[in-house]
Amino acid sequence: MSHAQQARISSEVCFVRAYAKVNLTLDVLSRLPDGYHELATVMQTIDLHDTICLIATSDQRVHMICTIPALSNLDNLAARAVDMVRQRLGWRQGVRIELYKRIPLAAGLGGGSSDAAAVLLALRQWWQLPFSAADLLSMAASLGSDVPFFLTGGLALCEGRGERVTPLAHYWPASMRWLLLLKPSISVSTAAVFRALPATDYTDGTHSKAVSAALNANSDPPLEHLHNGLERSVLERYPAVARAREDLFSAGAAVVRLSGSGPTLYAPFAELASALHAHHQMQAMGYEVYLSRATHPSPGDVCLF
Repeated sequence: MSHAQQARISSEVCFVRAYAKVNLTLDVLSRLPDGYHELATVMQTIDLHDTICLIATSDQRVHMICTIPALSNLDNLAARAVDMVRQRLGWRQGVRIELYKRIPLAAGLGGGSSDAAAVLLALRQWWQLPFSAADLLSMAASLGSDVPFFLTGGLALCEGRGERVTPLAHYWPASMRWLLLLKPSISVSTAAVFRALPATDYTDGTHSKAVSAALNANSDPPLEHLHNGLERSVLERYPAVARAREDLFSAGAAVVRLSGSGPTLYAPFAELASALHAHHQMQAMGYEVYLSRATHPSPGDVCLF
């Protein structure tokens, strides 16, 4: 890094938003030899987001500060993303990362992965890095399976481990205008969910293909294809998730689906009044709930000071 570039970076602060996601589908196709699974999943970013502030420092270190103290360490994916860029370039530029966390932890909403992708995109713009799309994809895939999706966000079909991302048309069904998210007060290990998944719950990707085709044709996907291959197993193994699902139905939800490996459930509503009615009922029962909507953020939309 040149002296001039060091001085320019040191005078700047960078803010970026990291958006959560929901899975419209999640087909588990097979178990790979390395223990991971081949997937096909349709994902959509939603407007629930974390806020990240990157501040240049002169001590050549990476500092991680989060509103959730347990995440204030260098194992945080946001910190790992900064360190990966520094190592790739052989730079020693110090960075303090301040993370205002709003996306629930270990919830199936991709919060950590989104933070990592947001940092990669922010650093490319902030430091004016010569990274190609392939460079970013390679780094993202090494950080986590969902990270490549968040480089573009919006609505996309993700395949393989998640590294093959195909953007879909920006069509969103009116019946899903509002999304009520409910996170039961438990944590679910993604690795444990996949380890326990029986081969009988594997599919051939039909659900993800059908939903992708419908959305690309600007039509509503058939409800039977809004399928999550992990859902049956999670509902059986985690009674709190099954109870929350039934409570959402009782509050008026017509459709309730698991996002990712859970435990977060989401229920789509066409009208705000119905969504608010369910939201208030779930809050009164002590649930952690969020009212959200689909969004198509501009990748790397950062604010520099």
